[in-house]
Amino acid sequence: MNTIIRKSVLSVAGLAFAGGVFAGPIAAHANPVDAKPAAVAVQADKPDTSKLIPHGTQGKQSRIPLNDEQIANVKAIIAATKKAGLPERAAVISIATSFQESKLENLGHLGDRNDHDSLGLFQQRPSSGWGTPEQITNPEYSTTAFLKGLKQVDGWQDMPLTKAAQTVQVSAYPDAYAQWEQQAADLVSQHWNS
Repeated sequence: MNTIIRKSVLSVAGLAFAGGVFAGPIAAHANPVDAKPAAVAVQADKPDTSKLIPHGTQGKQSRIPLNDEQIANVKAIIAATKKAGLPERAAVISIATSFQESKLENLGHLGDRNDHDSLGLFQQRPSSGWGTPEQITNPEYSTTAFLKGLKQVDGWQDMPLTKAAQTVQVSAYPDAYAQWEQQAADLVSQHWNS
């Protein structure tokens, strides 16, 4: 078979011919200029806002600037949510809950200012069975514990954020979670694929 016909046959089959030697898939030898930019794929993978806030935000929204520790805690919550196999909405609920409970800070014992024995990102209490102080102050553990509680709430995916968070947390201020929904959704949108 002559070289021109061999190149044509291999090209149709999606293979390349280089100097008389079979060289594997053509894509391995494609000109990088022809490749699609990675930004297009990343942009398409951003979470859908309608899934992040399916009911729209409830009430006035609060927003605070975040430091590196708080951003690291956001990423830890997102990672634990993904590890649990839950969707982006669970991360929004978790982050909004942590905003209200600790401003996304992994709080230790606060002395006289402590609410009973509440600790960590979600202000979970060892005396209520959430875990040991060491476990509760581990962001992955505390998020996983919160998510276990959330998964036990029938229909949490279809509930307003305040109802889902309150069912898990049993807070004295159940409506306070709603004020963080937009910033939580923005953070999930920004960091879900990072």
